[in-house]
This record gives sequence, structure tokens and C-alpha cells, in this order.
Amino acid sequence: MLDDGLVEMVPIMPTDEELKQVDLPDELPILPIRNTVLFPGVVIPITVGRQKSIKLVKKAYKGSKIIGVVAQEKPTQDDATLEDIYKTGTVALILKMLVLPDGNTTIIIQGKQRFKIDEVTSVEPYIMAKVSLLPENFPVKLNREQKALIQTLRDSANKILRLNPEIPREAQIAINNIESPAFLAHFLSSNANIEVTEKQKLLETLDGIEQINILLEYLNRDIQLLELKNKIQNKVNSDIDQQQRDYFLRQQIKALQEELGIESHDQEVEKLRAKGDKKKWPEAISKHFAKELDKLSRINPSAAEYPMALNYVEFLVDLPWNEFTKDNFDLQRAKKVLDKEHFGLDKVKERIIEYLAVLKLKNEFNKQHEGLKAPILCLYGPPGVGKTSLGRSIAKALNRKYVRMSLGGLRDEAEIRGHRRTYIGAMPGRIISSLKKAQSSNPVFILDEIDKVGSDFRGDPSSALLEVLDPEQNNAFADNYLDLDYDLSKILFIATSNALDTIHPALRDRMEIIELNGYTLEEKLEIAKSHLLPKQKLEHGIKNKDLAISDEGMLKIIDGYTRESGVRNLERQIGTVIRKIAKKMAAGEVYPKSLRAKEVIQLLGAETFDKEIYEDNRYAGVVTGLAWTSVGGEILFIESSLSKGKGKLTISGQLGDVMKESAMAALSYLKSIAVEIGIDYRVFDNYDLHIHVPAGAVPKDGPSAGITMLTSLASVFTQRKVRPNLAMTGEITLSGRVLPVGGIKEKILAAKRAGIKDIILCNRNKKDIDEMSQKDLTGLNINFVNHASEVLKLALLDEKVSRAIEFEFDEKAAVHPAI
Repeated sequence: MLDDGLVEMVPIMPTDEELKQVDLPDELPILPIRNTVLFPGVVIPITVGRQKSIKLVKKAYKGSKIIGVVAQEKPTQDDATLEDIYKTGTVALILKMLVLPDGNTTIIIQGKQRFKIDEVTSVEPYIMAKVSLLPENFPVKLNREQKALIQTLRDSANKILRLNPEIPREAQIAINNIESPAFLAHFLSSNANIEVTEKQKLLETLDGIEQINILLEYLNRDIQLLELKNKIQNKVNSDIDQQQRDYFLRQQIKALQEELGIESHDQEVEKLRAKGDKKKWPEAISKHFAKELDKLSRINPSAAEYPMALNYVEFLVDLPWNEFTKDNFDLQRAKKVLDKEHFGLDKVKERIIEYLAVLKLKNEFNKQHEGLKAPILCLYGPPGVGKTSLGRSIAKALNRKYVRMSLGGLRDEAEIRGHRRTYIGAMPGRIISSLKKAQSSNPVFILDEIDKVGSDFRGDPSSALLEVLDPEQNNAFADNYLDLDYDLSKILFIATSNALDTIHPALRDRMEIIELNGYTLEEKLEIAKSHLLPKQKLEHGIKNKDLAISDEGMLKIIDGYTRESGVRNLERQIGTVIRKIAKKMAAGEVYPKSLRAKEVIQLLGAETFDKEIYEDNRYAGVVTGLAWTSVGGEILFIESSLSKGKGKLTISGQLGDVMKESAMAALSYLKSIAVEIGIDYRVFDNYDLHIHVPAGAVPKDGPSAGITMLTSLASVFTQRKVRPNLAMTGEITLSGRVLPVGGIKEKILAAKRAGIKDIILCNRNKKDIDEMSQKDLTGLNINFVNHASEVLKLALLDEKVSRAIEFEFDEKAAVHPAI
């Protein structure tokens, strides 16, 4: 590529004889240059970038230093051929050659004499040609008229210097010191503010007087333009026709914008208008756009409000008005996509397939699904169960665009509704902005962590979301920035949440809640084998044949190193195992290609979590309960003990208020039935009672341990054994009624993992058991009860524990009557 640009025109005063002294070789190397024309006598620097030109210059500089310089007709053509250059040029002498750090070469050349290409002898590695020199037809002796013409030329040049302050004053001295008419004409031709084609015309004009006349015409035009510019700058009325003046101004602005690579104001407006004509927007929106565009065209581009108006119109035309992706109605394909990428989660998969089926029937009915409101789902469950990633799979199954918006920590209402355009720095809300990015009005839109939305003095985003998530209102959602109604009813909104109690009640009412329970041990194993292990192998560059983890090894990772409902930490632990194996592979060490439990422990170290397992029933007052935590179900132990005292009650184990109240309710109920189950009432006044729930460092709360505490108290006061392999959960009232509790699936799975065989539940929790798969219930005997008496009948054996306490009472102590 030849970046031959004029950097500076240097006047060196040659005589007429010097201009003609050229030792011309038989074949002249031809150097094409762009954006300028070399005239005899003029010295200019040229930057050479094309490989051909660099070879030419280097060879010539080592030899005669004589080259032929011709202007290029097509400046954009990188590899100039004979058809791309003018046939008239100037013989030049290379005065100096400089090699720049960027690889380009700069030469300083002086024009000697004009020539014409007669015959091209070769084009590789550069153009070589036979040329003939053209004479300098300037009169040797000037008559009065010719002298006057030369002086007029000199005066015109000086006038341009006076009108254009950007030209250095030294140029006037140089012009006044040029004595040769030929060199004066060439020097001014080279420096004139005219096009390359006009300069070439001057070079090809052999008659000197004619060249001066043409040059004067160009200089006078330049003088007029400079005078006009000065008049505009000084705000002086011009005699030039207004239309011509506007033309010159527009040409100047256009030239400046082209130079800077900036589109003109009119071009921007027309471009936006053409873009708007292609949009499929409603008529009201089209009229509003045309109105805003007309307003924009009347604003001065330098005005402060112009960027804001332009941004608004661009945003308006970039929104996907009535642009929808075509849904894929293949239900079998959708089911395969969902099953392939997510194991389990049957409820939400079934709901998506139902929606797709209705959409398909509606489409077949009227060939379009206008009027069909998309469901607004809320996936509720513990962290790491795949709520967010499920949204991406749903979008893939429906063949829709996927948009995710994180609401965690959102406190500003304007993030949802946008800012009004009256404010500086106003922006649209994230809902509308996300649709612009997606370029679709019916994407799958994930509202992630909706339970973590906050509020402060800037407003309540939850209240703003009420309109977004209301199927009766969101067909005309009003964004403050857009100031127009936008239809959100075709969007499939899917919110995700870890808790429901922190979601605004009205917002919760607008969503269809689908609970995602934690994964079972078997489900985690399947997910790890089918998804997590292949993914980690791929990320760490390990081939399938190089490593395998057995079911035994995977279960050890799940049970010994993770304690969660989802699989997030499980994936991290698998990644740790893979990295340790990758390290051994890279170091060339021997490693086991199939990992069992033993190898897993060697790689990960001691197990992080101890598995809670059922403890035997040899102690009175120790009963196994079931608890729900944010990472799934667990078993816990309620321990009660008696010691001689005055009937003091102590409760420990970091229990919350609700759990303490459950303990007191269980104790009150037990006192009311003491005689019925064979408890001497004096024990309550002569022995201190201590209830403890290990582990003591873990906070616990909730009413679900009520029947467990009752059983523990009944066992310790009667010293009877508790049925082996038994666990229970349920709330108790003062009247002995057993109430239902939540988290049944997680609690059942925890009991099964701990080796429990018998479980006691409230009869009203039977519906939760019916929703569980038979595989999860295999090996378990579920007992449903309505009253505490049924619990004690099932839980307590007639057999006393070994080393049972022999209760001793003060003979003077009063015996309370049974209630």
C-alpha cells in the first residue's frame, strides 16, 4: 500500500537551466503517488508504503536517483496499474531517503522536468517505461503584458496569504524571491488549494502563459472562497447570492464531516427515517416516531438537547415492535431438550409443555397467537437446583431468545420503569432495554432472585414489577423514558426465588409458584454422571477414556464433601478432583483411571461432613426428629434429661422462639396427661428438666419438632424406650392435635439416608407423600396421625431403658391431683 501524501512543499530556487538539466536513462522507473502532483523545481517529501514502491525507491537511490513520478487517477486503488495512472508526470531526483520505525520509507524528491510515457517496458517488480521529455514553453524575454500577468499571479498568491492566516508568513517572502516565471508557476500550481485533477491539468498544459492563466482562474476562485469565509466569520453581509453562499457552507461542512468520518445531520435523519419505514410498528407509534424525527430535524446539531433527542429516536426505532421469533411447537423435541439439560424438575417441565401445547392449539385455530397471555412462573427452591439455567433450556426448547435480568439488591424503581426524559442522563428501564438487546418481543425473560429486591427513598421496585407481571396490565406497559405503551404480554416471564416470605404479597399473587425441591441422592448421582462430570472434563481438557469416577466414588463426594439441596458445591468438588488428576497427568505421574471412594478421600482429604445416622434407643429421652434447612432435609436429635431439683426447665441448642414455645406446649400437654401414661406428678416439682437439641452451634427454629419433643419428654419421664429406627415431624397444640408442616420431601429423603425405617407424620401431610415418587418411599413405613396420643402409642415401647432412673420424692411433698 502506498500512502503517498504531501507533508510540506519546500521551495528551492532553481534556475531555468537547472530545470532542464536531466540525465535521463533509457528506461525510467515510474512511481505512482496519491493526492498530489509533482511539478518541476518543487521539493516535496513522500511517504512510501507499498512494497513495489519501496523496491523502486531503494534501487533508484542506490543508482542514479532519477525516477518518474506520476499522479494516480484512482487514489483508492492500492496496486496501481498503467490504467490507474496519468500518462504525464515529472522526472524527479531523490535528494534524501529515510526509513521510519513503522516500516514505511520517506523520500525527499525534487521535480526536474515534465515527461510523457511513450511505452511501458515492464510492470514487475514495478512499472518501467520509455518516456520523452516535454519542453518548458515559457518566454525568455517577457513583454509588458506578460510581465503584468506574472505580477498579477504573484499578487493573487499574496492576497491568498493575507486572507488565510493559517499559511505561515514566510511563504510570502519565498514567493516574492522567486525570479523564474516558470518556477513561480510550478510552485504556486503545486501549493494551490485545488483538486488533483486540476493540478494534473496544469502539469499537462505545456504553454507557460496558458498555464498561468488557468492557475489564475483557480487562485481567484480560492480568493472568493476565502473572502466569503472571512465575511461569514466577521458576520458581514455578502453580495454573493444566498443560494451560492449556502452551497459553499454545505460543501465546507460536508468536507469536514467526510474528513472526520461523521455522518451529516441530514444523513442521520434520513437514515433513521428509512429504518422507520421498515418497522412493523402500530400506526400510533409510527406517527409518534415521525413527529419526533421531524422535531429532531429542526434542532441544531450543536444544541444541547440534540444528543438526547437523537438517542430517543434511535432507541425508539431499535425496539422490536411487533417482532416475534417463531415458536417451535414440537412437543417431543421440547421435552427432549428439557430432559437432556436438566434431570428431574418434572413439575416445571410439565408446565412448560402444557404452555407450548396450548400455544400450538391456539396457533392452529387462528394462525396467530394474539390474545394468548404467556404464563408468569416463579421457580421457588433452594440454591443450586438449576432454576436460572432452566430458563435458558426453556428458551431453547421454545426456540425463543433468552434474556436474564438480575434483581438481587435492586433498590431503584427507575431500574424497572426508566427515567423521565426531562432529566439529564435519563435512561430506559432494564425491561425495555433488555428487549432492545434481544431484538424480540416474545423472549423467555428470567427475573433472577426476585426475593432479594429491596426498597429505599428511590422507590420500591417490587411495586413497579406489579404492572410488569400482571397479565391484565402488561399488554400496555408504560416506561417513563419511552413514554409509550409497550406490549409485554407475549413475554414468558420466569422469576426465580429462594424464599417466598420476602416477596411482596401482591407480587407473589400474580405469579404461578412452582416449587423445586432439593435433589435426592440418586438424582444428584445421575446429574453428576450425566452433566457435571462431562462438563468438568471438557473444561480441564481431560478425555473420557483418561478418567472415570465410579458410582461409589461419586456417592462419597456427594455424601462426604457436600451438604446442599442443589449441585453447585458438588460441581466444585468434582472440579477439584479433576484438577488434581490433571496435575498428575501433566507431571507424568501415575494416577488411577477409575476413582472409587478410597481414591476420592486421598484426593480431597478427610470428609468435610459427618453423615447423621440413626442412633439406638438405649437412652430414655433421645428421639429422632426431621428438619428442613436451606440446603435440604436433615435428621436431628431431641435430647431430654432429668436431675434432682425443684422443677426448673432449661432449653439449650440455639433454639428460636417458636421452637422454645413448641417445647413448652409439649411439656404442658404432657403434664395434662401425666396420670394417663403413668407419670407420678411429683416428678415435675422434684426434678429439673433439660431439653437440648444438638448441634449447639447451629441455630434452629420452627414448630415442626413439636411431636418429637413430646415423645422425648414422655420417654424421659416414663423411662420407656423409643421404637427403634423411628423419626417424626409435626406441630403440636396444647390440646394434643398434630398439625401439618412443610418440607416433607426433603425430610423423608434425609430420613432415608440416615437409615430410618418408620416415620410419623400428620395425616394432613398425606398429600405431600402422594406427590413423591414411589422410588423415594421404598423401604419406609409412613404412619399418619391426627393426635398426640397416637404419636405416643406408636413411638413408646412398654420396655424400660437399662439404668432407668428410680424416682425419689420427699415424703412431705404434696401430691398434685391429676388434671
